[in-house]
Amino acid sequence: MAEQLEFFPVPSPCRGICQTDARGYCLGCLRSRDERFNWLRFSDAQKREVIRLCQQRRQRLQRQQKGDETPEPQQPELF
Repeated sequence: MAEQLEFFPVPSPCRGICQTDARGYCLGCLRSRDERFNWLRFSDAQKREVIRLCQQRRQRLQRQQKGDETPEPQQPELF
């Protein structure tokens, strides 16, 4: 596939929270170690793909956190 002409560089998704979780993803931007270390070497298409993956990871993490929260019952159970 041909790359689209870009007028602006793809900005880094770094949020300045440079700590990793148990799986090796950054807690701030959710990039893997390789994605962080090779960011400057990636083409714009590769950078956009990394950003897409980070967005998927963030959505998955939010869904997991919602599932962990058990809603309190509005009315106590009678039985």
